[in-house]
Amino acid sequence: MANTTHVVPDSKGGWNIKGGGAQRSSSHHDTKQSAVDRAREISQNKGSELVIHNKDGKIGSKDSHGNDKFPPRG
Repeated sequence: MANTTHVVPDSKGGWNIKGGGAQRSSSHHDTKQSAVDRAREISQNKGSELVIHNKDGKIGSKDSHGNDKFPPRG
């Protein structure tokens, strides 16, 4: 998905921020928290979905900052 921002582990250590479908990372961070903080800012500015991966590469959590096509009822 092109309108996503991902926080992914770097094979050499640290964490990277990548846009959806991008081959290269847009930034590298030493800690996961600093990568998540910066990725959240980017995602909010773009109105995209933030996807945070765990150390094993699997999706750990998601956070939508855009127009949600299926908002929760209530």
